[in-house]
Amino acid sequence: MRAWQVGELGLPREVMRLVEDVPRPVAGEHQVLVKVRAAAVNFPDALMCLGMYQVKPPLPFTPGVELCGELPSGERVIGNPVAGTGAFAEYALLDTRALFAAPEALDDAQAAALHIGYQTAWFALHRRAALRAGETLLVHAAAGGVGSAAVQLGKAAGASVIGVVGGAQKAAVARELGCDVVIDRKAEDFVAAVKEATGGRGADVVFDPVGGDAYTGSTKCVAFEGRIVVVGFASGTIPAPQLGHALVKNYSVLGLHWGLYNTKDPAAVRSAHDELTKLTEQGVVRPLVSERLPFEAAADGVQRVAEGGTTGRVVIGL
Repeated sequence: MRAWQVGELGLPREVMRLVEDVPRPVAGEHQVLVKVRAAAVNFPDALMCLGMYQVKPPLPFTPGVELCGELPSGERVIGNPVAGTGAFAEYALLDTRALFAAPEALDDAQAAALHIGYQTAWFALHRRAALRAGETLLVHAAAGGVGSAAVQLGKAAGASVIGVVGGAQKAAVARELGCDVVIDRKAEDFVAAVKEATGGRGADVVFDPVGGDAYTGSTKCVAFEGRIVVVGFASGTIPAPQLGHALVKNYSVLGLHWGLYNTKDPAAVRSAHDELTKLTEQGVVRPLVSERLPFEAAADGVQRVAEGGTTGRVVIGL
């Protein structure tokens, strides 16, 4: 089969190679071989190429952590490939205990972009932060893959959503997603803008996949008894929380490692998928697929996601 492989660590565009004769993976216990129909590009794909992700598969490996595939029976499913097989290939392995039916309301590209981003946003907002209707939700990187999911789910929960983005193009995308307030951090101070938008009260819940200055600024505009959910560090900087500040202002800092639920509480993951499927049927959830690239352009797609210039999800078609 054809598959993209990483034989040495480095920038995706430099180390990802399209190989024409890679052996098809062989399914083991609790595994099934699926024909890949579409693969969504995620930031961890780039980090794996660089050797900077917590999961470090042995070289060479096929990247791609999320896909929509077809079972031998013809049924469409979504899930995360078994480590090492990767979604950027014609075939991949899925764990039969952790595959999910692709929602009928979504096409292949949209379905491929549903699992990681929307599960992450769901657990962050509902399981960790207990977001309530009427509260104010601040979403950093609101036009990105996981940020756009948080915006849609925040609106579905009845929250008022403030989206922070970097640049006018991303601001336009955030408005189309339904943000009540959009702040371009490159044009204005987001801390002051959040305070102004909330009458000085601040945001009840902060969804932060960025870290660095985004986190630090969030501590200055989080509301009394607010909750900051730390989802990732796309900025490349892991902040050091000032716990004295959290004590004085009475806010909480919550961590979210969504992947851990797959082993600690898989029933919760399946329940979240059921809820997300219902929202797709209602038209509330519709993954933002900004680009649909051919298989041959996978390395370029991963590189551009790593550089932070894309919006929504970039999806590789097969």
